[in-house]
Formats: sequence, structure tokens, C-alpha cells
Amino acid sequence: MNTDNKQIGSPLPGRVTSVDFFRGFTMFLLAGEATHLYGKLLKIDSGFFQFLGTQLEHHEWHGLHFWDLIQPFFMFIVGVAIPFAVANRIRKGDSMNKINRHAFKRAFLLLFFGWALYFIEADHLVFRFQNVLAQLAVTYLVAFLIRNKSFKFQIIFTLIILLLIDLAYRFFPVEGFNQPWVPYKNLGAWFNNTIEGVDKASIWATLNFVSTTAHTVWGVLCGKLLMSEKTPKEKIKILLIAGVSALAVGYALDLLSITPIIKKIATSSFVFASGGWTILTLCLCYWLIDVKKLFPKIAWFFIVVGMNSIFIYLFFHIGSGDIIEKIVGPFVKLLFSWTGELTVSILTSLGIWAGFWYLCYWLYKNKIFIKI
Repeated sequence: MNTDNKQIGSPLPGRVTSVDFFRGFTMFLLAGEATHLYGKLLKIDSGFFQFLGTQLEHHEWHGLHFWDLIQPFFMFIVGVAIPFAVANRIRKGDSMNKINRHAFKRAFLLLFFGWALYFIEADHLVFRFQNVLAQLAVTYLVAFLIRNKSFKFQIIFTLIILLLIDLAYRFFPVEGFNQPWVPYKNLGAWFNNTIEGVDKASIWATLNFVSTTAHTVWGVLCGKLLMSEKTPKEKIKILLIAGVSALAVGYALDLLSITPIIKKIATSSFVFASGGWTILTLCLCYWLIDVKKLFPKIAWFFIVVGMNSIFIYLFFHIGSGDIIEKIVGPFVKLLFSWTGELTVSILTSLGIWAGFWYLCYWLYKNKIFIKI
């Protein structure tokens, strides 16, 4: 890790502010999950909060909730940032050998930190790829290595890996694991069991890093588009076409009962559908923030979080929320105990969330940007 004392926060000349906003918005939502707030919303006797709470948790199996888009958001925006980061290093005078070494180092650190989170949780060595950092270690490196290939090559590459993983699930020859779309009865479950050495490992497939590589590669293509000399109108048009096309493919595969949308094993239909929503979200952010110049204060609120995205992800996953809770909790109980246990619990979660944001703001204000 290193700290960069140069002012790199947005807005700055030459930066696409919507990219920083998208990253920060995603990390802010992930920080909210770490406060355990979303599950508490389901306990509120209100149709709206019941719906909101449901959308802020993963779908049980076949289907798509909003929360199922968060990991694609994260992996996609890392891809979007790759061409910007490489161009910035070239402007600083870095050689391609140095840039390549940095990419391999970053992939290694992502894998190290991804595994470290499992080690902390399990209290023993567990080599899994289900969390976003471990998967990014693979998808980031692949996307980086093919970033200079043609648009056609990168699209065909992602289509091939999606086709191959789809076929692998369908025709996996091991009895008991040859039901492709059934929990714990598919290729992903067999692979989990094999590498973890247990009879029934996680329902989340380690093999997801294969198909979700498409998200990061598509991010690279969108990043190149945003960097191009095309007009904003042309960029928006291309993003709209790409997003709607991916959505159409993903939902068609599901509705025609060809391949169901299943986040936990990252089916090809899931990758297309979530990829489509992700591209359209970037398009909306770009239009509102970079083209229309709307909501600058709201954008800044999330950009503050995005400037230290990997650090804050690690920070709230190592139990730091418990420390903030010990500070916030007593004050909330003192002031709001009369409102009831559920309200106190929700307000405490909101206080922890605010604490996460303030830490990001403090780092931002002091021009400390922790990167790998």
C-alpha cells in the first residue's frame, strides 16, 4: 500500500467524475451492509421497508434483487478505471514494464487481502474465491492483460468464456453434481467441495470468477469509450445500446428457460442481466454528473468514499464497525431508548454508517489516498 499526497479528488480537469461517483456509491452501499442495517428494515411493519429490505439482500436462488448488482458494480468499475489508470501512469513517465509489474502486484495484493478476510473469519487457512477481492484478483488481471486488444476481440473473449462455463455446468460428468441449476448439485458446488475439502461447502461458487471476468472486461471497454474523443451524446447512445442489449440477452435466456438467472453461481444469464443494469447505471451517472452537471454536492458525498475504496472495504470487513458501535451506541440509547429497541438498533446502524463515511472524509480532507 502507499499514500498519495497529491490532490486527486474530483472534480478535477480531465477526470470523469461519474466514475468516481459510481465507485463511491457502490462502496457506500457496501458499508451500509456492514452495519447490519438492511436486515433490520425487514422488521419494520411497512410495505415500503419490507420491499426495500428485500431488495437489499441477495436473492435466495433463481431471480435478481438490487443487491445482486453490487458485486457486478464493483468489478465493472474496477475495469472502467483501468484505462484511466494506465494513461495516468504513462503521463507520469512510467515504463510499460513498471506498469505491468504494478498490475501483477495489485492482483497479488487483492488475492492476499481477499484470503485474509476468510482467515480472520474462519480462524484458519481457507483458500476461497467467493468474496469480491479474491475474484477481482483474477478478473482485474485478465482485463488488464487484454485491455489493448480490439473491441471485437474483447467482446468475443467474454462471450466464449460465458459459453464455456455454461456448457461446463450443463455437461459436468460427476454423478451427484450434474444438475446444473440446483443448489449444491452442480459443478460450482463440486469445485467448492474439492478445494475446501468438505462434503458441503458454500453455496457461492468459487468458479464465479470465470464468468464475472466479463464484467471487468466490459468495464475496460466502457472506460475506453469515456476516454475517447466521441461526443457525450455518442457515448450515451453507445452505453444505452450496450446496456439494453445485455439486458435483453440476459432476461431472454431466463424467460425462455435456457439458462436461469442465478447470482450465487453467476450463470451466463445473470452476467448479461447484471452487466446490462451496470452499464445503464454508468450511463445514467455520466449523463447526470458529467453532462448535465447536476447534483455536485451529492456526487461529492459519494466520491469521498470512492477515493479510498479498497481501504474502506477492508476496514469495515474486519469488525471495525464494533468499535464505532461502542462509541455511538451508548449515546443513541441515552437519547432514543424511549422509541423502542428496533428504532435504537436502526439508529445505531445509521450512526456506524456515518462513522464509516466520516473516516473516508477525514482521509479525503487530509489528502491521504490509500491504494494498492
